[in-house]
Amino acid sequence: MLGLMQSQPLLISSLIEFAERHHGDAEIVSRRVEGDIHRYTYRDLAARARRLANALDDLKLQFSDRVATLAWNGYRHMEMYFGVSGSGRVLHTVNPRLHPDQIAWIINHAEDQVMCFDATFLPLVQAVHARCPTVKKWVALCDADKLPADTGIPGLTSYEAWIGAQSSDYAWPEFDENSASSMCYTSGTTGNPKAALYSHRSTTLHAYAAALPDVMCLSARDSVLPVVPMFHVNAWGIPYSAALTGCKLVFPGPAMDGKSIYELIEAEKVSYAAGVPTVWQMMLGHMKPAGLKFSTLRRTVIGGSACPPAMIHAFKEDYGVEVLHAWGMTEMSPLGTLCTLKNKHLVMSKDEQMKILQKQGRAIYGVDMKIVGGDGNELPWDGKTYGDLLVKGPWIVGSYFKGEGGDPLVRDAQGRGWFPTGDVATIDADGFMQITDRSKDVIKSGGEWISSIDIENIAMAHPAIAMAACVGMPHPKWDERPIVAVVKRPGTEVTREELLAFYEGKTAKWQIPDDVVFVDAIPIGATGKMLKTKLREQLKDYKLPGL
Repeated sequence: MLGLMQSQPLLISSLIEFAERHHGDAEIVSRRVEGDIHRYTYRDLAARARRLANALDDLKLQFSDRVATLAWNGYRHMEMYFGVSGSGRVLHTVNPRLHPDQIAWIINHAEDQVMCFDATFLPLVQAVHARCPTVKKWVALCDADKLPADTGIPGLTSYEAWIGAQSSDYAWPEFDENSASSMCYTSGTTGNPKAALYSHRSTTLHAYAAALPDVMCLSARDSVLPVVPMFHVNAWGIPYSAALTGCKLVFPGPAMDGKSIYELIEAEKVSYAAGVPTVWQMMLGHMKPAGLKFSTLRRTVIGGSACPPAMIHAFKEDYGVEVLHAWGMTEMSPLGTLCTLKNKHLVMSKDEQMKILQKQGRAIYGVDMKIVGGDGNELPWDGKTYGDLLVKGPWIVGSYFKGEGGDPLVRDAQGRGWFPTGDVATIDADGFMQITDRSKDVIKSGGEWISSIDIENIAMAHPAIAMAACVGMPHPKWDERPIVAVVKRPGTEVTREELLAFYEGKTAKWQIPDDVVFVDAIPIGATGKMLKTKLREQLKDYKLPGL
């Protein structure tokens, strides 16, 4: 017997319809590429998204045709989130931090029909457009009078002229909720990137889950600043959850330095912000010397890479900001876990609570996870046993676009598919997961595993260290031994011996790095993560002391 409820597909268009109808006057604020501050409402957003949908119809784009963006976080990019997907096409957010050759490959692989880009990325588009034969229309996200001249890009159109000629009357189509809504390519650290292809159903479910109290806890009372780029897994789904909840949205545009982010937080009374550790490191680095404080910021979700405990402590103790440690990946839309305490933890001491909050957190509803050993069997949730982390759920990839890489899933005894994350983790009895390393980065020394993340976190707790990366180096007896590459904070000094002594009492003696290498910078990838592959290339001639 079936239930007798109304049947309505979960479509992205329903989110913007709800936003317009139920909190149409809520504000969306954007720092534009032009440098000024733009303000409008969800009602304005909805009307302009419909104009965009009409413009795509005029181009005769087919259902599921791809429309690409090279854009910062801003209101025009947000309009594309709803106008493209809502009309039945697929939004393809391209990461502009990738190499031009990779970008051209991705555009061709996705068979993008339209490319919309911020003026910042004009040189990048000029470098790739001749190599992208599937793109029928190039659109600069700017006013008509700001359209660059003599670009060499045939038929280049201003976004405002393009959608301004269209009506704001548009009936969003209804279709199968499992239809593709957007796509995002992995950063492609090995081989060519692969695309996760999200559906309307998966995206809407993810938006619901992200807004839950034990996840991002978004509400109409919040002023939210997504510093995480809209080209990085759809800004962790915040644009969709924002439409669902009616929170005020504040977009930083291209100004991603610590000073600009801090000033925007204060000017727009931001209560909640989201970003990767490197962004917050820049902001805290700006605030501390100037003696600055937050007047409204109360929570920040940090993901993308492990948040150093020293940063969690600084936010909480120095600035009164709660850090929500999160974990996920492109293939997971991206949220998998978020770390919030349970009721029974509230009576614990601050130090005991901090040990929990340093973990990546508990699975949110819609995600199941387990750790397995080399034989594929599930390992105990005791907080100590390490294993390869597998996940499954309705917003987790089942296969990649065009079948790239074959079947990525691992089947259990019941035939259910689990996605191997490539992370090594522990899970405790309360379900709190902690990433101990990437499987390719874990250091195997004398048959024992050493977590590079633990080594990095200790180094980052030293007041003279701005950034740290731990890698394993070949050793004739122990197979591998850890070394730590560090970047010093400006105006500070620390010696190799002082930093190694700093490890004493904080980890087992055999886990203390064998050496410290001082570097000017640690390579950072397109999504703000450390590139240990490049670091290893830089250190290819390095020899451990005494060898």
